[in-house]
Amino acid sequence: MVGKPELEAAFDAAIADVAKCRAAGMETSSGGSAATQLEKLGADLLAERARAASNGSVDRTWLQTTLRWLVEWAPDEDLTLIAALGRIARAGPRE
Repeated sequence: MVGKPELEAAFDAAIADVAKCRAAGMETSSGGSAATQLEKLGADLLAERARAASNGSVDRTWLQTTLRWLVEWAPDEDLTLIAALGRIARAGPRE
């Protein structure tokens, strides 16, 4: 991401957080495995990172939709991934 080091770092950190949650065997708020959700979130982050790299901004609709979806299944006691999306929101302009 040319000229957007904070945005790039925020995406990299979020992707790393997803990998850590997968390795730790994160469960959903209902107690089931979060592996499927984490796989989707990781893929979505990679896709949005590539899109943001090409145009320099984060898709606001993607961010809002992803955050709502994440809040539906993420465990209440672990805000790591929600915080990661917050870092992305703060790091760069939104379209």
